[in-house]
Amino acid sequence: MGHQIETISAHAGQVHHEAGQPVTPPISLSTTFVQAAPGQHEDHAYSRIGNPGRDALERTLAELEGGANAAAFSSGCAAMHAVLQLLRPGDHLVACADIYGGTYRLIEQLVGPLGVQTAWVDMSDVRAVEQAMTDATKMLWIETPTNPLLRVFDIRALSDIAHAHGAVAVVDNTFASPYLQQPLRLQADIVVHSLSKYLNGHSDVVAGAVISNNDEVSERIRFVQRAGGAVPSPFDCYLVARGIKTLPLRMARHSENAMALAHWLRTQPRVETVHYPGLPDHSEHELASTQMRAFGGVVSFVVEGGLEAASEVLRRVRLFSLAESLGGVESLIGQPALMSHASMPEHVRRARGVRDGLIRASVGLEAFNDLRDDLQQALLTT
Repeated sequence: MGHQIETISAHAGQVHHEAGQPVTPPISLSTTFVQAAPGQHEDHAYSRIGNPGRDALERTLAELEGGANAAAFSSGCAAMHAVLQLLRPGDHLVACADIYGGTYRLIEQLVGPLGVQTAWVDMSDVRAVEQAMTDATKMLWIETPTNPLLRVFDIRALSDIAHAHGAVAVVDNTFASPYLQQPLRLQADIVVHSLSKYLNGHSDVVAGAVISNNDEVSERIRFVQRAGGAVPSPFDCYLVARGIKTLPLRMARHSENAMALAHWLRTQPRVETVHYPGLPDHSEHELASTQMRAFGGVVSFVVEGGLEAASEVLRRVRLFSLAESLGGVESLIGQPALMSHASMPEHVRRARGVRDGLIRASVGLEAFNDLRDDLQQALLTT
């Protein structure tokens, strides 16, 4: 019998449910396991290949996303790289133009030199995506909501286009988490996550995951995981599973605070633009309302005055932490042009709308009034 996502989250990482077994999942730090005879082992032989805690976390991740299989990796970038290794020289990739800088770097600097051609497309224009597809297209890479402009793309429509051309549809679901959005239920083939963000939720783990319903894809991803060896430690798996237990509660509060902050930012005279799909006039608000349970915990906004003015705001915050990453219980803030998207060439970054004065806020679980007051003093004193 299937369970609701709140129930799945509460039981995250449990290894056993039998009488006498621990409710909190144990951490098995052993690198190797005793074999009955040479080459004959039970569930585990060596922890790069499999570990009880990692197995339990992967089952939870698959269940959260409505997938059949999941593979955990040592970082979100390692997980994305594993998916991109499904491509071969001569293959064609269609990817959304508004994308995380690290993903852009992976595609341009690691995958591109191997002979994979990439078309960067605004995926809000479904016709443009259709026109970008070729006979060589093997993968459609979708990030939604996007980093850092919070664009929202139609997963079902884009997946249909991919399938019509014999390609797989990949969705980076990091910003939404499976609590807000489940791409596999919208016909995507593969979901990737940086587990470091909302799934862990406490800014104390670097890890990633790939989830799929496609057995052939899952088998290949599992091979890359085991052969490449970019696996999370048993303790990291434990921390991610522990974080997942409160995922529904955290995502509801993140979304509530972010919505309130987005509305408040729109009233500030030094703020030129606010990007948040929960705002009624956001270009994809209606789509986000049907595709997502709520609108997430990230808000980005542009302050007047450009690069230096935005930097000065960030130097003055006191409650927000000026730091990379997002999705923790504490509020983080950053300047994409100098931080998360610094690896993207300036002309490319600007062409895609990542302006010098753009600030990205990962809105945490603090009292909204305290977050508002912190940003207010930072904006007023510049």
